[in-house]
Amino acid sequence: MNFKAIISTRAFWKSVFWLGLSFLVLYNVITIFFEYGEFAVSTFFEERTKDGKLVRFIIGQFLASFLYGFILSFGQFRTKGKKD
Repeated sequence: MNFKAIISTRAFWKSVFWLGLSFLVLYNVITIFFEYGEFAVSTFFEERTKDGKLVRFIIGQFLASFLYGFILSFGQFRTKGKKD
């Protein structure tokens, strides 16, 4: 399966979305626990978004989750295509 064939399937983009969302949630929860030792969500977001960094934080989070989901999904679909 080539690149265009993989990215043109609806299942691929669903996989990108769910893997990215899972990464986003798990990464932030783990980061919160490592930095604060407790589930301090409000403190975490206040520190990350103070001084006008809200847009930067949001873009960074979505970009990281998209790239993670895209790379993992592409690898899964390519491996699956080679087996078939």
